[in-house]
Amino acid sequence: MPDRGAPAAPVPVAELGYEQARDELVRVVTALESGGATLEESLALWERGNALADRCEEWLQGAKARLDAARSSASAGGDEA
Repeated sequence: MPDRGAPAAPVPVAELGYEQARDELVRVVTALESGGATLEESLALWERGNALADRCEEWLQGAKARLDAARSSASAGGDEA
C-alpha cells in the first residue's frame, strides 16, 4: 500500500507551463511568508521559488517574442494593401 502521507516529488521546473509555475510560486512565497519552515526548508523553498520565477520569465519572454513577431507580420502585411 502506498504511503499517502509522503509528499510527491516535485515536477522538474523545466517541465512546467506558465500557469503551473506561477501557481506553485505563489504557494512557495506563501510558505516562506508564513515563517514556519526550518532554515534548511526555507533555503530549499527559496531555491525552488527562484527557479520557478526564472521559468515564468522564460514563458513571458517567449510570449513577448511571439507577439512582436505577430505585430511585425501584421504591419508588413498591412503595407501591401
